Amino acid sequence: MSLPIEPLLPELLTALAAEGRAVLQAPPGAGKTTRVPLALLGAKWRGDGKIIMLEPRRIAARAAANRMAQALGEAVGETIGYRVRLDSKVSARTRVEVVTEGLFLRQIQQDPELTGVAAVLFDEFHERSADSDLALALTLESRSALRDDLRLLVMSATLDGDGVAKLLDNAPLLTSDGRAHPVETRYLGRPDRLEQGVAAAIRQALREETEGDLLVFLPGTGEIRRTAAALDGSLPPSVDLLTLAGELSFADQDRALRAAPNGRRKVVLSTAIAETSVTLDGTRIVIDGGWSRRPSFDPATGMSTLETVRVSAASAEQRKGRAGRQRPGVCYRLWAEAEQRGLLPFHPPEIESADLAPLALELAAWGSDADSLRWMTPPPAAALSRARALLTDLGALDSAGRITPHGQAMTRLGAHPRLAHLMLKGADLGEGRLPACLRPCWATATRFVRVAGGGLPISPSESIS
Repeated sequence: MSLPIEPLLPELLTALAAEGRAVLQAPPGAGKTTRVPLALLGAKWRGDGKIIMLEPRRIAARAAANRMAQALGEAVGETIGYRVRLDSKVSARTRVEVVTEGLFLRQIQQDPELTGVAAVLFDEFHERSADSDLALALTLESRSALRDDLRLLVMSATLDGDGVAKLLDNAPLLTSDGRAHPVETRYLGRPDRLEQGVAAAIRQALREETEGDLLVFLPGTGEIRRTAAALDGSLPPSVDLLTLAGELSFADQDRALRAAPNGRRKVVLSTAIAETSVTLDGTRIVIDGGWSRRPSFDPATGMSTLETVRVSAASAEQRKGRAGRQRPGVCYRLWAEAEQRGLLPFHPPEIESADLAPLALELAAWGSDADSLRWMTPPPAAALSRARALLTDLGALDSAGRITPHGQAMTRLGAHPRLAHLMLKGADLGEGRLPACLRPCWATATRFVRVAGGGLPISPSESIS
């Protein structure tokens, strides 16, 4: 099937061959995530080098790799592979690797030259996580100092394309205006109770639209559980109710991504995990609850929390686009049409409000000050200073701000510096020698890393990344 991005591919290949960098804007469903890496495989400048594509979430990385492999008629792990926490499928034949941003940071820290890599692609850059901003800053420095032949492409459906192009030394900016299929928008107004309103919208959509699966956006797993309870017993027997969230097993995630069997429909209650880069086969109806959950750092407590905030206009557009990936669709929005104009255009980049301790540790491991790097949004000086003070207290930095051996070991754990420090100290002392008040914390931290990263190192030289 021809996708809207395809007429733009020759121009993109020309830009990367001539300039070595580019910015690509393409709406949801245009095909940028799956078509662009495959098009680059045949570029002369690639030689035998790999193409690395960054994705913000594990599910997006796995889904993108699966779809590209299907397009080539191969199994994942041959020409197309992926690397995420707890799972990877690559081989000596792999030439396109889809990786999460955190794993790419480990890769470029260990090999700043990115040996054997021909191109780095940043997909869905509009999400502007602190990891993606840092990864782009480090890649730009690597390209400037070590790899002037490294191709760099930043892609997104909704982003400040001119600003990114300027950051990339006035890189060519290419825009695809086409959408795979049209999506009708229906505004339902804001309900008194979110879960009850979403449940009513699901029932309404099933009545009004007799074909296609439903993808429903909710801010978190708590709202998903309460919405499922509100739907209990009210769905037709031919409709399956599924959930999609980051903490689910890969098998459960894959079940939600697959189309419903013939004669059945599915309703998928999802967090923002399905907002970008993921196609849920069979979906042509989206219900957007209008809220999202964002991390926020409280300097008074030194801890990050998740805040429930109104969805941004950019995120709402991304969600709407999920309904038009495979055929014409419908998007129900649980707010009034007049409210649409009051939405923030974009959510602020995470780097402006996040706990910067992980970023400060990565900068120390890289050996550069923030001021020496090129940022889309520079990290706030006050927040960075607090982060460095914490790292010094933890023994990760010395009095001159240089990373210590303890700090180097912390970076290899792939956990927040507080947790990494606790795990390393616990491993040194042995759980039995920890103060009784810290033993539950140490046990929780080690379980967290086993779940998120695949196992706890038994010595500082081992890595779980």
